[in-house]
This record gives sequence, structure tokens and C-alpha cells, in this order.
Amino acid sequence: MEALICTCLAMVLLLAWLAPRWRLRRALAQPLSAAQLAIVERNIAQYRGMPAARREELQRLVKQFLHQKTFVGCGGLEVTEDMRVIIAAQACLLLLGRPSKVYPGLYSVLVYPGAFLVPRNQVDAAGVVTETRQDLLGESWGDGRVILSWEHVRRAGNELGGGHNVVLHEFAHQLDSESGSTNGAPFLGDPERYRTWSATLGRDFALLRREAWWGYQGVLDPYGATDPAEFFAVATETFFEQPHALAQRHGDLYSEFLAYFRVDPRDWMAPPLADAEPAAPHAVYGQWQ
Repeated sequence: MEALICTCLAMVLLLAWLAPRWRLRRALAQPLSAAQLAIVERNIAQYRGMPAARREELQRLVKQFLHQKTFVGCGGLEVTEDMRVIIAAQACLLLLGRPSKVYPGLYSVLVYPGAFLVPRNQVDAAGVVTETRQDLLGESWGDGRVILSWEHVRRAGNELGGGHNVVLHEFAHQLDSESGSTNGAPFLGDPERYRTWSATLGRDFALLRREAWWGYQGVLDPYGATDPAEFFAVATETFFEQPHALAQRHGDLYSEFLAYFRVDPRDWMAPPLADAEPAAPHAVYGQWQ
């Protein structure tokens, strides 16, 4: 009897382990619907310039994201299929070409209609704590949640070259955290790569801080001067939104990102006009929580 119980328990555990994998394989075997493909085509500007093989890769990643992640509407917002597909496709741009799982530490995406208020405690030099509320477009948490403003997600999808994309920004934080800490250095695999990564991003981070101090608006948003984690997130936005400008003005940084992301977004879009104006600064994102 004891042996039978152990056998049954082993079978239950095996089925519990196999079931999610079987469901995922079944989900991946089904193509995106014509309606879902149309959503991606309309709203993901980078997708339009991709070759067929890269498009198929993005579609596979989107299917897995939609299967594994839960979307929650907040502030009275009802999450639609358009919202789910657009957010999934933008987030999965960061995974193209990389042999990684689809954000394994992420479980849910919370979506607000617009910018949302988050309580903050500020401590002054005297140690006095003041409670404030901060208006944010997005925030990435270490407990498996990402929070987004739908208004700004929708706006970014078709503004190729705008430089600002709240989904790219917050999911860059998710990648950053895969190294065990959110400090601007994601998991790179080879320990030797951290030396060149640190030297290159450290130098450009210092440059951005000087530019922000003097009020100069370059290709990188001054919000990236907040700390190394925000610098990585802002630079990731720019890598996928303004690759030609980033490669021209921050060549070494662009090379580091080419090695990390393993795709070149310049292949998906034409160079901007020579007299194009740099993007204006945007509202504040949330710090990693």
C-alpha cells in the first residue's frame, strides 16, 4: 500500500510538472489569429521593417507572452485584446535574437488608463520623512509585476523614432534584474564582458549626467542620468526607437547593445532626416521596486 501511494504521488507530481509545458506547446502550435497579426502590423512600427524570419520569431514570443502572463485592468480600465497584443509585442522586441526565456520572473501586467499616482516617502537631510504622491507612466517591480499607462503605451507604438516607449523602458528593468540586482548590468554570461560593459556604459552615463546638468538635450533622455539602472532602460528605449542616432552619437554603447540584444534595429527602419529634431523629455518613470 505504501508503495502504491508513493507511486501515485510521483505520478501526480510528474503530471503537475508536465501539464504547463504541454499547455505551452499547444499554445505555441497555434498561429496568431488574423486579427492579432493585424494589431501587431498596425501598432508595432519596427515589425513592418522586419524580414519574414524575424517576424515569425516575434510572433512566437508574443504567443508565449500572452499564454503565460496575466493582464489586469486598473483604475476602471477594461483590458482589451488590442492592449494585450500591443504590450506583448513591444515587450518581446527586447527578446528577439536572444536565447532567453520570456521574462520568467514576470507574472502580471497591470494597466492603468493613463499616468497613475504612486505614494513615495522622501527623507530630507535632517531625517524628516515626507509622504508624497508621484505621477508615473510605468513601474517595474521585483515581485513579478509591471505597471503601465495605456495612454502612453498606445502613443508609443506608432511613433517610431520618438525615442520614448514605456513598455521598452519597464521591460528593460525586467532584463536588468535577471542578473540578481537592478543596477544597469543585466546578465551577460561571460564575466569578461562586464568589464567592457561597465567601462562603456559608465562613461556614457557620466556624459549624460553632465549634459543633464547643463540642460543639453541629446539623443538620450536626461531621465537616464538618474542612476545606472535608469540609464540602461533609457538607452534600451533609444536603441530600439532611434538606433541610427544612437549609433552615430554613442558608437561604443551601440556596439555593447548589439552584442547583448543580438539584433540591429537599424535594419528595420530608414535613417531619419538630417535635420530631425531630438525628442523632447518625457514624464518620469518609476524607480525599480
